[in-house]
Parts: sequence; structure tokens; C-alpha cells
Amino acid sequence: MLNDRITEALARVLNPRTGTDVLTSEAVRDVATTASGKVRLTLLLSEGDDPGLARTIRQTLEQIDGVTEARVDVVEAQKFEANRRPSGRALPVMEEPRPAPQRVPAPTPVAYPNLGRIIAVSSGKGGVGKSTVAVNLAVALARTGVRVGLMDADIYGPNVPRMMGVNAPPSVIKERIIPLEAHGVKVMSLGFLIERDQPAIWRGPIVMKIITQFLRDVAWGTLDYFIVDMPPGTGDAQLSLVQATQVGGVVIVTTPQEVAVGDALRGAKMFERVAVPVLGIVENMSWFECPHCGKPSSIFGTGGGERLAKELDLPLLGQIPLYPRVLEGADRGAPIVVADAESSAARALTAIANRVVEATT
Repeated sequence: MLNDRITEALARVLNPRTGTDVLTSEAVRDVATTASGKVRLTLLLSEGDDPGLARTIRQTLEQIDGVTEARVDVVEAQKFEANRRPSGRALPVMEEPRPAPQRVPAPTPVAYPNLGRIIAVSSGKGGVGKSTVAVNLAVALARTGVRVGLMDADIYGPNVPRMMGVNAPPSVIKERIIPLEAHGVKVMSLGFLIERDQPAIWRGPIVMKIITQFLRDVAWGTLDYFIVDMPPGTGDAQLSLVQATQVGGVVIVTTPQEVAVGDALRGAKMFERVAVPVLGIVENMSWFECPHCGKPSSIFGTGGGERLAKELDLPLLGQIPLYPRVLEGADRGAPIVVADAESSAARALTAIANRVVEATT
């Protein structure tokens, strides 16, 4: 029977944190199969669990005779159990007041001198081209001959693998994850560890674990610059990074319109509040540059990045035109600073990289 073979296979998959198999520890739930051999299950991850356990389980299932497709849905264990609790309970006549939870001190940031200057690329909202800036910044720096690493900390939307043109399970040697390389940059992303359609339904503790593991357990070697592509907003990932290590500076990306500028302002203020220096503002999609005549058109308004820089008393590091080949290159893994180095967009990104170097030396 297929179900028996699945049970036997899962009983051989150990969770490194607990030392027990995923069935005994009840980390695997809701195993379902179809007549055509498709298998789907839920994997509960707790704080301290290795996110790569999902890939191990999927690969184990795919090797079972009769399994045609395997899907592993990852859910935070605490959230899963909370949703399974009964909605009602009998109320006692009187309850003793519960003691206040003990305050847990914030972790002390750890220095990683081998990573060189750690530069975060952040934004207040999505859709402003933050990952595009991070990828091209890393590649532009590498083209100058310095050693560069790129960490995709956008846990909920890891797009760096596609933009860099690499996507494969990383090797592990002596308990150290070997980053992939592309365009002279060492790259690590959650996208290498989970399925393309796998949603990351994780809260703070899991996010903190992933970011810390990428900093500590990846064999980055000795770098000069370490670029971190942050998710949009001012949430768990941003706090996790600044609590995990000493960030040398952050670049804030916005587009010209006020909706984006307002969110970028809050993002910059968040980093200032946690004592991370903001190096400057990058305005993306500043104007559309016609590929035929070169005439600029301000599709998203004008001057937003400059106004934000003045309000924060920060430098405007650069303005990047909306150029169709930037999008095309991102989709096929060819950053514009490589694919069309003489374009105005590539020149703008290269100039931004030079200003980041000047601001951190």
C-alpha cells in the first residue's frame, strides 16, 4: 500500500533539532494521497528547526514507488496548534490573575568581520524595485574587483534567484551551506530551499532563525561587501537583521510618487531608531526613457526622492530611469549592469554603487 510506504519513509527522516523522526515528533500532519499518486502534507516548523527539512521530506517522498508528485506545506507550529484549539471553554467562577510574562532581553548583535561592510537595501513598500537595486548594486560592486556576497532576506518573496539567474539546492559541507555564485557574487536565498509556489507562512521566531542561519552557517568566505535585500516594510526581518549583526548602513529605495515616499520615510525612521545609519535615498523609476527617441516621461511624478532626501537631511544617491531592458534582464537573470552596461539605467546604478563605497569608507 502507498500509505504504508509513505509512513515507512517519513519514519526515517530525522529532525536535527529534536533527534527524532518527523512522525514521532508530530512535525508532519495531514498527510493526504490521491489515486494518481499525488502526496500532500503539512510540516510544522518550530523555532530552531532547519527550513531545509521541507526539501528533504519532499525529495524523500518523490523517491517512493508510486508517488507521482509531492508537496510539503510549511506552517509555523505555534500558529498551527493555536488554530486547532477549541473555540470555547467552560469559565470558572473566579480566575487568579495571571502573572505578567517575563520580558526576554533583546539579543546582542554578533559581529561577522569576514562579511566586510554589511549594507541593507530596504524600502517602505513593495513594488518600488528594491530587489533590482540590491542585485545590480551587488553586481556593480563585484565588477570593480571587490569580493561581494548577496543575501536574500526577503523571506516572503525571494526573487533574487531569478534575478541572478541561479536556482539550485546549495551543497552542505561540514555543516556549512555553500552559497551559489553568479556574476562574481556569492548568493544565498530562501528561494534555493523551498518550492517555487511554497508560501512562507512564518512569524518572527522562524524569520529570525533563517536570517541568523544565513549569516552564521553559510560559508561566505572573506568578503568586502555584504548586500542584504530586505523585504518591504518595517517588520520582523528588519528587526531580526539589526538584532543578529552589526549593519553598517542601509540604502532606502523609493519611487517618485508621494505614496511610496511616505512609506520610505517610515522605513528610514525605523532604521534611525535602531541606530543603523541610513546612507541615502535611491529614487527608482524616476522617468520612462523612450527606447526609440530617448525622450523622458515622468510616469510616476517627479522629485519624490529628492524631497525625501532633503527632509531626512540625507544624500540622494541616484535616480534610475524606467528602462524596459531592466525588467527583461531581471526576468532572465541578467542584471542591467551586465546586460547593457552603457545604458542610462546601468550607469545610474553603477554611480550609486560608487557613492555607497564612498559613504562606507
